[in-house]
Amino acid sequence: MKRINYRARLLAVVTGLFVVAAGAPDSRAQDGDEAEFDVGRLFFQLNDTDEDLGIHLLVDGEPWKTLEIDDPRDRRIFYVRTQGRLRRQGLTEFKFESAEPNFEEFTAEQFFRRFPEGTYDVEGKGLDGTEYESEIEITHLMPAPPDNLAVNGQATPEDCDEEPVPVVEGPFVISWDAVTKSHPEVGTPGELPISVVRYEVAVERDEPSAIVMDTTIEAPEPPMLPATSFEVPASVFGPGDLVKFQVLVQGGDDSGTENETSSESCFLVK
Repeated sequence: MKRINYRARLLAVVTGLFVVAAGAPDSRAQDGDEAEFDVGRLFFQLNDTDEDLGIHLLVDGEPWKTLEIDDPRDRRIFYVRTQGRLRRQGLTEFKFESAEPNFEEFTAEQFFRRFPEGTYDVEGKGLDGTEYESEIEITHLMPAPPDNLAVNGQATPEDCDEEPVPVVEGPFVISWDAVTKSHPEVGTPGELPISVVRYEVAVERDEPSAIVMDTTIEAPEPPMLPATSFEVPASVFGPGDLVKFQVLVQGGDDSGTENETSSESCFLVK
């Protein structure tokens, strides 16, 4: 099944933006104030259905002109520098996701060797000379995939190209099992307890292709657990529509790591 593109991707090269992977000049100022980014997230995302992994970054805060990432061994793995008019304007929010080859091309073990556990430094220099830094602890603890995906109580297939697809009438209640453990095969060995931060449900019409709904279900305060179902109104789809959906879970442990795992499936509208 083709992967649901449920998030905006930073794919365009913006005029005035210069990006290199490593070896660029050090962006740390010799003098000046220090502060943290308002938002600083660096995490792994697993698509369990497609069997691929990627590393993602999201930063947001005051305007900056340079941004870099250093790995736990203090090796620079990413550097971006604004130029020209954009350097005078500055950037605030910035996000990327890496390429995500299938495990047949690049295994999970190879991926995690490339991106080891530890503290990653995300650093930037503001327009006024302020140094920004977020120290982000990353582990290989991946949430287990949301299992037993269903619509209106009917099980949906793991492979929409090979297995029977349920035919249902709206409204469409998408449901899944609560995620409480880490992934049994990918990442940190053993099924360890996971604290769920949120679920995200994305729903897409196959033809013509369009993302119809994308909602987030935040976890309440413990010991309450987040809901594990979401209702899509009957009016959103018409008879014969093939609907693809993705359920993503963000979760981690006490270290603060919040990695993500998703599962995908589909159903037909009666």
